[in-house]
Amino acid sequence: MKKIALGVLQVAGLYLFAKVMGMAAKYLHLPLPGSMLAMVVLFLLLQFGIVKMNWIGIGANFLLAELLLFFIPSAVGIIKYKSLLMKSGLEIMIVIIISLVTVMAGSGWIADKIANRRSVKVRGH
Repeated sequence: MKKIALGVLQVAGLYLFAKVMGMAAKYLHLPLPGSMLAMVVLFLLLQFGIVKMNWIGIGANFLLAELLLFFIPSAVGIIKYKSLLMKSGLEIMIVIIISLVTVMAGSGWIADKIANRRSVKVRGH
């Protein structure tokens, strides 16, 4: 029960952090969404040790596990704008495919770097 409460608190904290970063991006007239600013700032806070992973770990793992649910509104949006899809479907598909390949390549490259770093640490001990 304590772990669930901690997870709820962490998710609420991450949500509040994202909202604050959204307001900051809007206030500062930054050319990127608040959610992207929140990810960059949170990454930097984690890297510099200002925020500890155990402060957000349970909540972050829960959000990652339920990530598929966040795509439901997008699917509903596609159904709602069928006429747009009929007009610009090919262009949209090209962007989706390019984005997919880019994310897959980037994720694979990062995973490879992490795996190599871990194997070097294991061999070094």
